[in-house]
Amino acid sequence: MSKQPYVGIDGIQRSQKLDEQISLNVASMLATPTGKAVIEYLKSITTDIANGPNISNDELRHLEGQRFVVGLLSSRANHGSFIKSKEGKNG
Repeated sequence: MSKQPYVGIDGIQRSQKLDEQISLNVASMLATPTGKAVIEYLKSITTDIANGPNISNDELRHLEGQRFVVGLLSSRANHGSFIKSKEGKNG
């Protein structure tokens, strides 16, 4: 039976240990007051805005790429917090 490769929340194949460390690093960074301010700023210029029907295809693709990165940072922070809470229960 072959072992399935580990694919992280970003869709990239890497070791589970490395993937979890990335999430822990992002969670740690975004837990600071400065990190919280930065992610709020990024959300304000990406996920918190709505565009009308006059946006071009290229502009929309660009914005969706930005939204993906901001969403990924938030998902990584949540994943890192989950890992930390799980470690706290096991330690």
